[in-house]
Amino acid sequence: MHQIDNVLTDRGSKYAVSGGSVKDRKDVDAFLKTLKRSKKYAKATHNTWAAVFNDGTALKGDDGESGAGMVILRRLEREGITDHIIVVTRWYGGTKLGGDRFRRVQDCVRAYIGAGYIS
Repeated sequence: MHQIDNVLTDRGSKYAVSGGSVKDRKDVDAFLKTLKRSKKYAKATHNTWAAVFNDGTALKGDDGESGAGMVILRRLEREGITDHIIVVTRWYGGTKLGGDRFRRVQDCVRAYIGAGYIS
């Protein structure tokens, strides 16, 4: 598992991004379970995620942040990234971000891809 803590802060909300190799839904569930073993991530407001598998199957989860999983999924598809999950974690800071929340998710995914964790 690869993690980048404190990727950015926007109006009090804090963001982190995590990811790793997955081959199927069972791996996705195991990854999320491992991530949430950390009390910090278990208490996060949202852990949104997406994964695309080699066979073309795509999965995503919004975890209450409606539409955020699709933002991650679209980026994975655009980059041709398969068999890898990316999870964007948000700790809500008290101010609604509106549409900017999608830009923050994109910023986190960009930071993760840019860090070179995907082979």
